Amino acid sequence: MNAHAAAASRLSNRLVTYFNRYTDRIEEEAVYGESWLRWAYGSPVGRCVLWPLARFGWFSRWYGWRMRRRASSRKIRPFMARYGVDSREFADPVERFQCFNDFFTRALRPDARPIDSDPESVVFPADGRHLGFQDFGRVGGIFVKGEVFSLQALLGPHVDVAPYRRGSVVISRLCPTDYHRFHFPIAGTPGGAELIPGPLYSVNPIALRRNIHILTRNKRMLTPLETERMGRVLLVEVGATCVGTICQSYAPHQATAKGVEKGWFAFGGSTVITLFREGAVTLADDLCRQTELGRELYARMGDRMGTIVATTRRSG
Repeated sequence: MNAHAAAASRLSNRLVTYFNRYTDRIEEEAVYGESWLRWAYGSPVGRCVLWPLARFGWFSRWYGWRMRRRASSRKIRPFMARYGVDSREFADPVERFQCFNDFFTRALRPDARPIDSDPESVVFPADGRHLGFQDFGRVGGIFVKGEVFSLQALLGPHVDVAPYRRGSVVISRLCPTDYHRFHFPIAGTPGGAELIPGPLYSVNPIALRRNIHILTRNKRMLTPLETERMGRVLLVEVGATCVGTICQSYAPHQATAKGVEKGWFAFGGSTVITLFREGAVTLADDLCRQTELGRELYARMGDRMGTIVATTRRSG
């Protein structure tokens, strides 16, 4: 076992913790399906079983079908009680959810996620646990020292990654307990969403500590967002185990405001990655500080992720 693999093995057995922006303390994540994840990604037998399930999407399709059946609605209230989901935020009462996936893809009341009103701010695109890299070209590792994914692999062979090599990258990880709609982090005009096919591995740190390249291999969708002051911002939604469906609800090629809904994930954990050109944004201090400590920051959609730096329009 090489040094990176040994480090990943040790890390995969650690508790999953994050820093909560609102409570100002380190908290432990209640990982949905934790015992299965640790077995599947941490043992040779588990990895052998995992490969066909993730590679061909059989398990995710089957589980998604179960979560769309009416009988699955019985799981909603026990899930809410176990993970502390607050129904007061919901746009619709719990009784209206016909299946578990209705609950999972729920909309929230507009006042549940106020959008930072500062015209200079960039906001988190989703609820979740976030890592922020001010200069991705100087990143020494994500979770494991030396383990960094390739921007070209993430974005596909036809994207010019040169403007983003020294740019800022924010990785927003949604776990199954989170609100699972994603939004635009800044105003602009979005292009069409390009599907990049791939398998459906878990994006929980238990899995990513073993292989960060999951983010560049999983099924994902890429959307360019043309902005007035930051040039082209790239938005990537990454599917995961039990998240074979990434739904886009926005109108391509029409101007949109900061914080407007872009789409949603069906059941499971998932990730949104936001990429900025070099010099376009200054990421929030607490986001950068926690990332430097190797820890995710919990923050909600609409809260400040950073501040605009660029003052002139930059082409794609």
